[in-house]
Amino acid sequence: MLGKIISAMVGKKIAERTHGMSDGNGALVGLAIATVAPKVLRRMGPGGVIAAAAGGWVVSRYLRKKQTRQRDLPY
Repeated sequence: MLGKIISAMVGKKIAERTHGMSDGNGALVGLAIATVAPKVLRRMGPGGVIAAAAGGWVVSRYLRKKQTRQRDLPY
């Protein structure tokens, strides 16, 4: 119960930083993640969790580099 409340608050904070998403939608997304994530993580196992974390890291680095390149354009 406490975990779902915390994840809803985190979802709300994420929504504040995401363009086009309201606080209520962010809270619902956080609540849904808290409900589904434990089941998915159990099925993935330790190797799957590590692979998902590594994939997320790679994607975040790619997006950060892409954003930096777009900011450095002269126009």
